[in-house]
Amino acid sequence: MKLKRITTDAEIELSHDELLILNAALNEVCNGIEMFEFETRIGAPRDSVERLLSEVQAALDQVEKR
Repeated sequence: MKLKRITTDAEIELSHDELLILNAALNEVCNGIEMFEFETRIGAPRDSVERLLSEVQAALDQVEKR
C-alpha cells in the first residue's frame, strides 16, 4: 500500500494482492459471520461496509480485465 495524498480524505494505491486481501476481509465481515452489534464492533454501519465491498470488487474486476 502506498499513501499518495492526504486531504480531507486519503488517496492510497493498492497492489492486486492487497485488493484481494481487502476483498476477502470485507467479504468475511459482511457474509461469513453473524455479528451482534455490527456497527459497534466494526465501527461502521453494515450498509457502508457492504458498499465498500462492492467498490473493492468493482476495482478488482477492472484490474483483472487488463
